[in-house]
Amino acid sequence: MTHAFDREAATIVAQMTISEKLDLVCGNGLWRTTGVPRLGLPSLLMVDGSNGLRVVPDQISADAQNADLGAFLDAVDTTDDPENRDSNVLLGKSVPATCFPALSVLANSWDIALAHEIGEALAIECRAAGAQILLGPGINLRRSPLAGRGFEYFSEDPILTGEMAAGVIRGLQDKAVGASLKHFACNNSEVERISMDSVVEPRALHELYFLGFERAIARSNPWTVMTSYNRLNGVQTSQNPWLLRGILRGRWHYDGAIMSDWHGIQDLPAALKAGNDLDMPFNAARRRRLENAVLNGNVPETTLDEACTHIAALTLRIVDAQHRLPVSRPDFTAHHDLARKAASRACVLLSNKNDILPLAPKSGKRLLVIGTGAVSPEIQGAGSAAVRPIRCDIPLDCLKATAPEGVSIHWEPGWSANGDHDAHRQDAALAAARTAETVIVFASTAPCVSGENADRPDLNLCPAHDRLIAELTKIHDRIVVVLPHPDAVVLPWADNVQAILSAGYAGAGLGQAIADILLGHANPSGKTSVTWPVRLEDCPAFLGYPGEQGTHLYREGIFVGYRFFDIRHIQPLFPFGHGLSYTSFTYDALELTTAADDVTVRFTLSNTGARAGWEVCQLYLGRSPAAPNRALPHHPLRALKGFATVYLEPGESRVVDMTLSRRDLAYFDTVREDWTVPAGTVHVEIGTSSRDIRLSAPLHVTGDATAARWLTLHTPPGQALEVPGVQDDLVTWLADVTGQSIAETETRLAPCRRSFLGVYDTLCWSFGLELDEIRLTQILDDANRRSGARKPGHRPDHSSELDPS
Repeated sequence: MTHAFDREAATIVAQMTISEKLDLVCGNGLWRTTGVPRLGLPSLLMVDGSNGLRVVPDQISADAQNADLGAFLDAVDTTDDPENRDSNVLLGKSVPATCFPALSVLANSWDIALAHEIGEALAIECRAAGAQILLGPGINLRRSPLAGRGFEYFSEDPILTGEMAAGVIRGLQDKAVGASLKHFACNNSEVERISMDSVVEPRALHELYFLGFERAIARSNPWTVMTSYNRLNGVQTSQNPWLLRGILRGRWHYDGAIMSDWHGIQDLPAALKAGNDLDMPFNAARRRRLENAVLNGNVPETTLDEACTHIAALTLRIVDAQHRLPVSRPDFTAHHDLARKAASRACVLLSNKNDILPLAPKSGKRLLVIGTGAVSPEIQGAGSAAVRPIRCDIPLDCLKATAPEGVSIHWEPGWSANGDHDAHRQDAALAAARTAETVIVFASTAPCVSGENADRPDLNLCPAHDRLIAELTKIHDRIVVVLPHPDAVVLPWADNVQAILSAGYAGAGLGQAIADILLGHANPSGKTSVTWPVRLEDCPAFLGYPGEQGTHLYREGIFVGYRFFDIRHIQPLFPFGHGLSYTSFTYDALELTTAADDVTVRFTLSNTGARAGWEVCQLYLGRSPAAPNRALPHHPLRALKGFATVYLEPGESRVVDMTLSRRDLAYFDTVREDWTVPAGTVHVEIGTSSRDIRLSAPLHVTGDATAARWLTLHTPPGQALEVPGVQDDLVTWLADVTGQSIAETETRLAPCRRSFLGVYDTLCWSFGLELDEIRLTQILDDANRRSGARKPGHRPDHSSELDPS
């Protein structure tokens, strides 16, 4: 630990009794830490909700030392009664708060400053509720659109994920509320999440599933990190010393507090030794087992002290921050306006044939709105992220209030209240459509189908919604579909409607944001944060999801999201980074300038349309595929490395600068167990999506030295002979053994390079002798030492490494 409160925290811990130390690492009830009042350490209150506060006063009791199961399950309740969602036991007891867009929707803005602004607003509401820590943001990759909590996470890409998360975290902590970056790591499904073993290869771990955490930590230093429920490569994450001490604290130098997810620790003594500081919530049995382990010496008191010091330092840091920044009363009106702005910026215009949008209905014209979602909007997902909104815009009301005077807006439900087919309502909607100028359909997935502890069974909308849209396309040629949804969905009618607007779970401002975009008061600028597949079978994780017999194999490796669609040449429904605008942008004059280890990427962006608007400029690194007959590392054909969100007035141009660091050019080398830059030519690409590249320029990269492979008797001789010094040593030895000259031995050795057998078997066969295995092993071991090769399975100690970021 390195921050300013370490020394004071260590002094306090030195004065604590064993009982006080045990209490400090074991939590207090369901939502608090245990303070040490006599030493000036108060209790800290934590609350759920990355898109808004979920505060349930009945669950925040200092007396609830062993919080009952019912209270815990209330935190993740997902009612199956869509008619009575507002009477959900959780939301009915929670304190009203601003409901901002889900993180999956916020990510569509690609706007770090907007994320920071929302983080600040969340912090203000936290402070008003008496909370010191917000349990978020969640940044697990959206590996599969089936994942129940996908709407809580930013993206399928770690760069977009890490940057947006850092924005939220900085906003929270700038206003003196600690963030808890979660869930570390590979909690990418809700199926058997407390016991499922996520089996992930090293490159995918470092290049994808760890990178978002690493980047967010480097950019924002979250005050806490939360471990996940699952096992990772056989070890529970909360009890994994390689993950917590080796990667999080060692390689990344993280100095904050590490806490468990709720009841996520199965063996508290093992978790404490692995580096998990805080067990949440309080559990008497776990505390007793830890006390026994400390008293019998199985857990050294120094290990307990280390965890206590992290928690005490966290407490001191929060007390100091909140003392320096007095609490302010939330301006809920301003926060609702911010929720509207965020929803407007993050909704994605997926298609817009013949520029049907924005609508410009004239007086006397009739618009038809279809769908229960227009009057009872699905603004958020279910589970621990659910918020009781203090206010909510109703789309139908907002459309009526925003439409020009004299325009008639009629509504038909189209289907039953729970989204099922209703023949009478469908027929009424079809009849009404025949006399309407434009039809706006609010279609969605089944209510509460996705959430905590609930993965989706498929990617379909409600069958009744698909059915009605298909019928509408037969009788009408001006159909606009608005989609509230948890993650990517399949749209069998996509080619037959004129416009599709993705709202996702856009929060309490959804209604006005939709009205503003449809009627032209706002220019859509959102870009997809995941790839939308044509069908479920096209998804990278399809064959291995969600695992079986307690094991979940991440079979796609490093090819997640658009990386998979690219390498397999699969056409997505909508590519990663895609989104349309009511204006147009051009990209020109790409220049690359190299200085030291950085490359400055410069180009000119111009708004060539008639409206002001935001554009998301995306920087990708393109590589050629590896030759299929060579055992070289494979790379994605294209990978996001940065982005810039730019606002331009009509006719305005701006020079945009972005930077590629040497780390951006690297991949994780499993031989070195570290990041390595391969030599060669790559392409720096600027695009408006992963499939729409506007500018490209070659970049010649001087790579790192090739990592030496560990040589054994079974290494093919062609590989062994490429290692400097091996050929000379072998020739000298073989000439001595056979009595041949150096030249004769070299001639006889040359064909051995083509052998696919091991070096020992090849040499014995080629030279007609049974050679000394011990001597050959010594020659190869000498080469391993000279080259610095690492034996397979060796994990280096990163405790003293510099931060690779």
